[in-house]
Amino acid sequence: MSSWDRKEDEVRRLMEGSHPLLPPDLADRAAERGRRILRRHRAVRAVGWALLFAAVVAFGVWAAIVEPWTAPPSDTTPPLEGW
Repeated sequence: MSSWDRKEDEVRRLMEGSHPLLPPDLADRAAERGRRILRRHRAVRAVGWALLFAAVVAFGVWAAIVEPWTAPPSDTTPPLEGW
């Protein structure tokens, strides 16, 4: 007998036996837990979008003030020759 057959036989025995009693409010608790998980996911997603928006705005303000695309001014003067 292969391991697959043994597992199948074990599952069949479990299914044929008596089923345990479930709490009557199990579906309500599961639905409430699902709602809590969805609320948490939505809150995390909203915070993530807000942080992304704040980062984009901060980068835009920084880029407008610093203007990193322009060449920095020269701090040294060229050497004077022929004086």
